[in-house]
Amino acid sequence: MKPTAAASIDSLAAAGAPINGRSLEKPPNHLTASNENYSSLITLAPHSNEGYVFRALNFRKQAVCCEEEKVKRNLRTGISRLTCLVMLCQLALAACAGGAPAANHESLPTSSVEPTALLSPTPTRLPDPTATPAATAGMVRVDSGQVEGEISPLLFGTNYGPWSVVPVDLQDEAQAGGFMYLRFPGGNWGDDNDLKHYHIDQYINLARALGAEPAISARMHGGSVEKAAELVRYTNVEKGYGVRYWSVGNEPELYGDVDTLRYNQEWRAMAEAMRAVDPSIVLVGPDITQYRGDPALDPRDAQGRLWMDEFLKANGDLVDVVSIHRYPFPTTLGAEVVEKADLYASAEEWDSIIPALRAQIRAQTGRDLPVAVTEFNSHWNKATGGETTPDSAANAVWLAGVITRMARQGVTIGAQFALQSAPKTGGWGLLSGSDVRPAYHLYPLFQQMGSQRVLSTSGVEQVSVLAALRGDGRLSVLLVHSGLEAKEVPLRLDGGWNVDPVELLRPGEPAQEIALEDTLELPAESVTLLILEKR
Repeated sequence: MKPTAAASIDSLAAAGAPINGRSLEKPPNHLTASNENYSSLITLAPHSNEGYVFRALNFRKQAVCCEEEKVKRNLRTGISRLTCLVMLCQLALAACAGGAPAANHESLPTSSVEPTALLSPTPTRLPDPTATPAATAGMVRVDSGQVEGEISPLLFGTNYGPWSVVPVDLQDEAQAGGFMYLRFPGGNWGDDNDLKHYHIDQYINLARALGAEPAISARMHGGSVEKAAELVRYTNVEKGYGVRYWSVGNEPELYGDVDTLRYNQEWRAMAEAMRAVDPSIVLVGPDITQYRGDPALDPRDAQGRLWMDEFLKANGDLVDVVSIHRYPFPTTLGAEVVEKADLYASAEEWDSIIPALRAQIRAQTGRDLPVAVTEFNSHWNKATGGETTPDSAANAVWLAGVITRMARQGVTIGAQFALQSAPKTGGWGLLSGSDVRPAYHLYPLFQQMGSQRVLSTSGVEQVSVLAALRGDGRLSVLLVHSGLEAKEVPLRLDGGWNVDPVELLRPGEPAQEIALEDTLELPAESVTLLILEKR
């Protein structure tokens, strides 16, 4: 019997509960905490001076080309190398007294979700990528006998900060979401404010409750070498939290009063000081925004120098993971209404962005480095309530298409923006103030995917595919259909898989068993996951 498709984009909009039964084959060993810790975090009263829970935030997700919208801040006049040297001497004395961790990755707790490649200080050059076989016109094809690489669990992450809160009523959904990477403090808040010890403590409690790998950004704009080093010392030496992933600053090209030369010098001074405190940390940067892999469009400083090129030239020997941000809409400062066709088409840009970034890394450093997209969503502004805004069901379909493409391109870290936001703050959050948003339901679904990516191609217009072998030996096939009408899709599954029964899952819906024939009907604007047993 041919499976019918009753699900549609409307079911995403109406779904109010997470998918049950997510599978985490290797949860982070050092990220476990009781529900009591989680409850103590989310019910904390606001701090009188800093408003930790409901602090009003004025986000600035500006288009790079818009000078009038750039952040106007007062950056310190420079970082003294002498100051840095004195501070490093002080840290060395502290190490002699037993206060600093040994320069050994095993001196800190390790997460089983962490890709081991990131721990190498000198990543080896990868072979040139093998061309993917051409797609068969009008058909989706999967060949489980051709393994293409690993899907990083850290791809399924998000952002969180003191400007946000996980409501008490949504703590079960937050824990069931399967978020594997939690970047903090996310957005420009970290360059406008100093992180306090209680911020770190509360954040670590949340990361542990979610089972997410923590990642912290030190303040650059208004910060200092000493403050950056102290942040690492408190987090990993005094408290022993074992945070591995660290970055410096956020979207520096929007500071407005800093060029690439100054930024790269200060980034290096801070990064070296942080690594002097804990040599095992993994450095992520430069977190520039609106990167598209096109020199004609990518951000430049006032002297016309490309931010990414200059960063890689200056710090390519020190950074461990090269990171970017991207928000395709709106393209102007006006109240732009994004059509569904334009929204869905924009997901395709990731097929060129990541290869372009890898080529740029090779050109400037002579080696390969892991890549990360540490902030992304469809909109940089506070749009809500529209047909294609970040809180819409269409955004969920778009997000699935983007993450599918990132996985196919081997992105190591992905952090959607953001975990939670109230409607008055913006529609980015996977959680709102009282409910989950449509895109939330993708993340429990992603946890049902395997980690060993196999060959998959789509010759069907508006259908993208990602296939992977699971740890239990089953095959997972994710299909994202952005067409506005239901479509019959021919499927070819090579490798010897049972087609009756097949488990079928869609975001926010109960699993069902179907008998898979030569074609599968995909609902309009839908995300479908098939899980097949070996014959």
